[in-house]
Amino acid sequence: MSWFQTLWPERYRPGRVIKRFMPRGLFGRSLLIIVLPMFLLQVFVAYVFFERDLDTTTRRMARDVAADVAFLVAQEDSTPAGERAADRTLAAKQLRYEITFMPGVDIKPSRHRPRRNTIDQALDEVIAQQIGETRHFHTRGLADVFTIDVDVHDGALHIVVPRDRVTVASPDLFVILMVGSSLILLAVAILFLRNQVRPIERLARAADAFGKGRAVPDFKPYGAIEVRRAAQAFLTMRERIERHVQQRTEMLAGVSHDLKTPLTRIRLQLAMMKPGPEIEALRADIAEMGRMLDEYLDFARGEGGEKAQLVDLGDLVRETAEAAARARPGGEGLRLEAPSGTFMAVKPQALRRCLTNLIDNALKHGRQVRVSLLREERFAEIHVDDDGPGIKPEKREEALKPFHRLDEGRNLQTGGVGLGLAIASDIARGHGGELILSDSPDGGLRATVRLPL
Repeated sequence: MSWFQTLWPERYRPGRVIKRFMPRGLFGRSLLIIVLPMFLLQVFVAYVFFERDLDTTTRRMARDVAADVAFLVAQEDSTPAGERAADRTLAAKQLRYEITFMPGVDIKPSRHRPRRNTIDQALDEVIAQQIGETRHFHTRGLADVFTIDVDVHDGALHIVVPRDRVTVASPDLFVILMVGSSLILLAVAILFLRNQVRPIERLARAADAFGKGRAVPDFKPYGAIEVRRAAQAFLTMRERIERHVQQRTEMLAGVSHDLKTPLTRIRLQLAMMKPGPEIEALRADIAEMGRMLDEYLDFARGEGGEKAQLVDLGDLVRETAEAAARARPGGEGLRLEAPSGTFMAVKPQALRRCLTNLIDNALKHGRQVRVSLLREERFAEIHVDDDGPGIKPEKREEALKPFHRLDEGRNLQTGGVGLGLAIASDIARGHGGELILSDSPDGGLRATVRLPL
């Protein structure tokens, strides 16, 4: 590890931190790509408008108002007392101000107070520049007007200035238009992206359903050309897989049929011969060959040709376990914990074959066997536990391989060709799940069929 990695671990780097807060879905990420630049652009435009353009415009308008105030102050100071009232009336009419003279009023120096906005500050600064630093004045902004009280030589002037003479009219309207247009663009972007992402989501659901062994008869490519191409590739892949499974099943079914015909003739000829040790040995070999052919065919058949159906998994597990217990000596040691109410789409015959293989293995090597069904948030798990010798952890992966028989400890395919667990594992994977071998709480082996809901 380099010194840079030591000082700055990878999990704290900006890219890693940002990735943790990024949306995980394509729709969220695409929407973020559109919304984030638009938001940054709006922030930049708002800053330029309010802090630069609006401020500049406000100061220019305030400078005009300050010039008017300076003119009125100069007029008061230079005009004889008898002519001031007429001049005020004329100035108020021309400037559209309300001007009131307050004789004997002394404007005190204004104390420092925080400004509510840039308009107050701009107006104070410009008036101070126009009438001088030594003349006292007060400004106050109200809802529709600004009031300016300014000292003159024998009193004070109270000037009411309309707000539209100091600042641009309705700057909030700009914000409303900007936010409104952004919301409209956002709604259009959401609608467009939703329509673009929906074909991808449908393709993902179709692939997931096919992986679980369920039919997807109504899936058709649509959407953007890239999505159509991916969907068409999925359909082509599905057809090839289905054709491969069908051809494999038909080939091995034909091989099985062709081999069973001479085996049947041999069995009939042996039945016509006189009993003897050699004849009994031949009959056992013929029976073993028949079982081997059946296992080959079961492995080749897998789930081919069977359609998925909605079944109660608890009922299926109980029926299969009870049938397996009746068919094998020692089945009275079987315990069931499979409540009803877990419904899911499965291929019933294939799943029965999977569970039958597991239960037969457990009954073959254990005195007490427990079959249980547990439902979790996303999975349903079928556990087959026994109290037999179990399988060493390093041998469990080998036990799931086709045509593989264990040489020591517990032989899960005694009397077969090493396909029992391979068939069960193949069926579980065909339903989108898996077969897991682990230690059983009862002391032997636990075989778990985990199926996604």
